[in-house]
Amino acid sequence: MRVVTNSHCLHCWRHIARMSSTLAAPQQYCVFVYGTLKTGEPNYGVMRSQENGHAELIGRGKTVKRWPLVIGSSFNIPYLLPCEGRGHNVSGEIYSVDEKMLHFLDEFEGHPQYYLRTEEEVQGVDLSGNSIRRTAWIYFLKSYKEELLSKPYFEDYSSKGDHGLEYVERYLRKLKDPKSAHREEVQCTTYGGCT
Repeated sequence: MRVVTNSHCLHCWRHIARMSSTLAAPQQYCVFVYGTLKTGEPNYGVMRSQENGHAELIGRGKTVKRWPLVIGSSFNIPYLLPCEGRGHNVSGEIYSVDEKMLHFLDEFEGHPQYYLRTEEEVQGVDLSGNSIRRTAWIYFLKSYKEELLSKPYFEDYSSKGDHGLEYVERYLRKLKDPKSAHREEVQCTTYGGCT
């Protein structure tokens, strides 16, 4: 038996192979993390855990717009407030995550009740040193008490920073705050906004 091939057939097979690899590739999402999920911070382990999904560090950067990043609640949690134009171009890490990791992060951050995942522009440098600018998902505190705007604004969060407000990890909080009442310390029942 003789197999006949020609350039048209090879072109078709290459096209089919390209299409099938595209169809098989899982959806990827760009996520910007600015707080305890960054490398070296207390919750970084969730970004590395394959059980949660796949997360790949693309690079480091800043938000294009300025936002207030504050530390609040009795557990010293970093919050990005949706009050555009105040604060700093916040520093963080840019990740490519799969759908499983995005769903995990939504649950981890309490989206959409506690934090609200919103797309915003970020820019920075990838791991090869090339400039990048992307639209990325960022978790903002959904509603907040106005007094949070009077707290110091941070450009680059670190739990062990010289602010002296070390983050209290979740496993320690469960004993002190089983009903997550710390959320009431920072959230209000109506949407908080800029004044």
